[in-house]
Amino acid sequence: MTTTQRISGDTLVNLREEYENTQIQEILEQLNSELIGLTPVKTRIREIAALLLIDRLRKQLNLTSTTPGLHMSFTGSPGTGKTTVAIRMADILHRLDYSRKGHLLTVTRDDLVGQYIGHTAPKTKEILKQAMGGILFIDEAYYLYKPDNERDYGSEAIEILLQVMENQRDDLVVIFAGYKEKMDDFYKSNPGLSSRVANHVDFPDYNVEELVSIAKLMLQEQQYRFTREAEVALSQYIEKRMQQPLFANARSIRNAIDRARMRQANRIFASGSKILTKADLVTLEAEDILKS
Repeated sequence: MTTTQRISGDTLVNLREEYENTQIQEILEQLNSELIGLTPVKTRIREIAALLLIDRLRKQLNLTSTTPGLHMSFTGSPGTGKTTVAIRMADILHRLDYSRKGHLLTVTRDDLVGQYIGHTAPKTKEILKQAMGGILFIDEAYYLYKPDNERDYGSEAIEILLQVMENQRDDLVVIFAGYKEKMDDFYKSNPGLSSRVANHVDFPDYNVEELVSIAKLMLQEQQYRFTREAEVALSQYIEKRMQQPLFANARSIRNAIDRARMRQANRIFASGSKILTKADLVTLEAEDILKS
């Protein structure tokens, strides 16, 4: 990145200064520290941030520029960081003045779709009112569309969303999220929706090493630590758990750690020790993991 770039005549724009003033680097660094792995996701978010920063500079110089499409699709398994990235994306949009408030409102089908005639429109419009000026994050968005149920009102919510995404796109960003395969089917069934989503970000599953690193980061935040044997046991547990149904990446790891903490507490309690050291209270042993 060159520090200063000449646009025309004696007009100069300081790219580095604008970059630092918006503090975008701070948010990107937060993403790196909060999320293990996910290199393709971080790269995509950085690309979007770069596009918006350049667009902001063009507007300052009154250059012809249409606002980039900001509606997004986050696809991937549960526990892969989609909500965390959405929060940071909201921060980026706010600091670059593409979002008035910068808040994130997370909803599901139940928040948008009513159970009887005339109920869906007011529910959806109320959610949109709350989200206006910020980002609306619709988790498991494909449940909005149920073509096999003629009495379902999800299509009404989608129609309202489509209108707002088009007519008020400068004041609301919508992020649709869910499993990739189901989201692909959702977009195929709703081509009008697909055409309004400019940014598709796929969140890959974590591998074993990344999940162990995530577990260690979680423990560090809670002032716990693994013994070497416990770390090996966790790695073996993850390998087995990944092959079982309903595995949810980092979410499953957090659950496993919660169970390990409970077992550690019960192990210490059952030992009957009257005097405990700090090490006793912060250390998770292999047996605390193996009983998961």
